[in-house]
Amino acid sequence: MALFEVPGWSVPTAPVSKLAQSTSKKRKRPVAQDADKMQSVEVNLDKLMQKLASVGKHQEDKQGPKKKKKNHGKTTGGPDAKVEHATSNKGKEKVSSSPGGSIKGSAVKQTVKGESGLRKKIKQKKSSKPDGGKFEQQPQNVSPTTDEVSGLTSLQKGMKDSLDGARFRWINELLYKSDSSEAVRMMKEDPAVFHDYHSGFRHQVQSWPSNPVSHYISQLSSYPQNTIIADLGCGDATLARGLHPKKLKVLSFDLISDGAYIVAADICAHVPLPGSEPSSSLISEGEAQVVDVVVCALSLMGTNWPVCIREAWRVLKPGGELKIAEVASRFTDVDEFVSLISSIGFKMKAKDDHNSHFTLFEFKKVARTSRTDKEWSKVMSNGGVLKPCEYKRR
Repeated sequence: MALFEVPGWSVPTAPVSKLAQSTSKKRKRPVAQDADKMQSVEVNLDKLMQKLASVGKHQEDKQGPKKKKKNHGKTTGGPDAKVEHATSNKGKEKVSSSPGGSIKGSAVKQTVKGESGLRKKIKQKKSSKPDGGKFEQQPQNVSPTTDEVSGLTSLQKGMKDSLDGARFRWINELLYKSDSSEAVRMMKEDPAVFHDYHSGFRHQVQSWPSNPVSHYISQLSSYPQNTIIADLGCGDATLARGLHPKKLKVLSFDLISDGAYIVAADICAHVPLPGSEPSSSLISEGEAQVVDVVVCALSLMGTNWPVCIREAWRVLKPGGELKIAEVASRFTDVDEFVSLISSIGFKMKAKDDHNSHFTLFEFKKVARTSRTDKEWSKVMSNGGVLKPCEYKRR
């Protein structure tokens, strides 16, 4: 039927498009007959995949060799090939392809993964540091400048060591330049002084080629088990701790007791052990002594240190041994030092000055006569043959 009926002429009926006949406004999916369109889609996707592959390869060249992931997707050709295509957030739909080629089954998935992987690589590149062509991510919660044990940074630890060293040298000067009674008073008022001093002393000894206390542990280990040893000025009783497993009896004395190995005593005033001096003008070695060996390892401190040697003579058995180790730089005159020790009642048996830091002496107790207080005062006033020990800054 014509659109218009006008006398004398007519308009032919126009064909109605199949698309117009459809009342649905929903967009149609491509059908199999749109082969040309599908082929163009394949070409565009292939180009996109090649571009992503080249970008990924470029990133791998920068980051170094990387293990390739296996591609489980399959590419097939043929008239019945299908491709997964995400058209909505609800799921996946399959689109049938025409002859002449097919689209890889996981092409869209790989595209999305490729884009997210690229973003991840770029983000990792910004947050990492280059090292020989590779990017290494900085470990979290790690501070390279922090001491894990003390919780101090390297700067804070250095400052603490400097302060500890200054305090050690201050205590050291007081102990060497004052009477032992002053040291006793200081330790009683502040027991931490004793700990701080010996802590600093251990730090100083670490720089020495050897420790004289270690030498005495090795030497005395060969003595009979019934040997009684008195360690005067024992510090932290290292000698007793080393010889105790050897079944040797070590009596340790210092200004502060540790409640176990150390007996509190001022060794430059009186050592709480039995023994006596000659009671007459006759030559004698005293009575009631129980000690076989007396050790004074770096312990002749205070201006009245010669009294310690006198106490060592009193408590030693006849013929007992006196072992002295002192810092080499303390001696004003070694011969005068030996002469002073001998005048108190000893005879030198050996001297070892091969070590660059300290000198070792071995004396034997000998008999002598009694002396008046005036005579002892003169002997004790010669303590200047040993200078105060000065330790290096740390």
